[in-house]
Amino acid sequence: MLYEARLGLADDGSPRHSTALLTEIEHAAAASGGWAGIGLIAVGRGPGSFVGIRIGLATARGLAASTGVPVAGVCTLDALGQAMTGGGLAVLDARRGEVFAALYSPQGERLWEPLVSSPLALGERLSGLPAPPLAAGSGAVRFRDELASRDVEVADDDDPIHRVAARHVCALAGADAAGADAALEPIYLRPPDAQRWRERDDSKRAG
Repeated sequence: MLYEARLGLADDGSPRHSTALLTEIEHAAAASGGWAGIGLIAVGRGPGSFVGIRIGLATARGLAASTGVPVAGVCTLDALGQAMTGGGLAVLDARRGEVFAALYSPQGERLWEPLVSSPLALGERLSGLPAPPLAAGSGAVRFRDELASRDVEVADDDDPIHRVAARHVCALAGADAAGADAALEPIYLRPPDAQRWRERDDSKRAG
């Protein structure tokens, strides 16, 4: 891995996708010897923040159009699952008291399609497995107690297994390079907050 950076929140607590992403991309390209040395752009398709997914995909498409470099999309849960060499449950904090999750075999095959669920409903589904899996990701950290009640093992909060690593995103994109540009549809799993608020307001007016 030549370069990797994590964008923290701004001073006001807001994400920095729109202000710092392109700068970090240029740093990554420079670490590879410039854009002439880039053969593929890898981008996460979600699930995750609605705004973050849109910005990431739009940025990747724009860079591909301006540089001529192909772009490949990767499911964020698949990238997290790559960190669990023996297989397990990838769990991302979806906010709203929910999680995004998918289950993986020891060979890295996806056993459950990505889903959005409450921790309680996820625990009930886990109870049907022959044995409780290892769980990793921001959702596993946040809902550690709920998962532990189902005997699910969760690594310490500061364990790197909980982080979606650039090397795993790149590895998955590279493995599917033949499908570059063909799979850039976002994985949202649920409607954005703006749509929910609009539907709520419409319901109030109708009432």
